[in-house]
Amino acid sequence: MAIGWAGDGAVQDQIAHSIEDEVTRVRNLLPKGESLLECEECGAEIPLARRKALPGVRLCISCQQEHDKDQTIVTPYNRRGNKDSQLR
Repeated sequence: MAIGWAGDGAVQDQIAHSIEDEVTRVRNLLPKGESLLECEECGAEIPLARRKALPGVRLCISCQQEHDKDQTIVTPYNRRGNKDSQLR
């Protein structure tokens, strides 16, 4: 049953779009290209196992953890959501 301006299935569509947007955002954060031998932040050697597991890696584990702390962004609502969902 539709409420207000939302059509049937609008909530499910909003959930699907939220998941799709987040997966795209995370995929765009993955490194690309060839891995570095040394961390570009601190100069420490990047272990071979890390370079094999994550092609394109540019930071050591310690620097990556610090970098990831700064990347945590939580949005209060889905920007694609309909007008009704943003008013609640």
